[in-house]
Amino acid sequence: MKAIIQRVTKASVTVGEAQISSIGRGLCVLLGISVEDTQKDVDYMVRKILNLRVFEDENGRAWSHSVMDRELEVLCVSQFTLQCILKGNKPDFHSAMPAELAQPFYNNILEQLRQAYKPELIKDGQFGAYMQVHIQNDGPVTIQLESPRGTTDPRQLFKQEKQQQRREKTRSKGPSEAGREKGTSHTKADPSASIGAEGDISSEPQQ
Repeated sequence: MKAIIQRVTKASVTVGEAQISSIGRGLCVLLGISVEDTQKDVDYMVRKILNLRVFEDENGRAWSHSVMDRELEVLCVSQFTLQCILKGNKPDFHSAMPAELAQPFYNNILEQLRQAYKPELIKDGQFGAYMQVHIQNDGPVTIQLESPRGTTDPRQLFKQEKQQQRREKTRSKGPSEAGREKGTSHTKADPSASIGAEGDISSEPQQ
């Protein structure tokens, strides 16, 4: 599953002359569902959408709060073209889940979001309709997300999630703190390792 998440000051969806839904400040999420997506992808995307820290806190500190922390709105729009594969200059959408399967799948995503958050703050467009999506990007801030592919072994999935959380925690630290940790990791490197291979030494496997 792919998503384009935009921090907005306002956003709305219009079909024909009728406005279907609108939000004030919050997130506008374009979702592209693939033929390979499962409930695991839904769980991942719902968690990330609601917990992504793209808002400031009460003191104005950036990248501190999620949409849930600020109790803001979320507008979701089904966007199968995110699953586009170019063949030359022509878009191919065979990777996108067929509409008859994608609609209940998409409705399930909305339901999971409403259960995990406040139902009245989750809005959506009109599945399958020709929509006009009006987005006033705030920043601009645009985040591209894709649910992880690979093993279905629960132990490996848990390990991958922990590794990702550690990387996100490291990125959220200040440069001086991250630099101290980097220096510490170098002191733990194998003394017998060659200088040329030193850059490959890491506490985590690269993905």
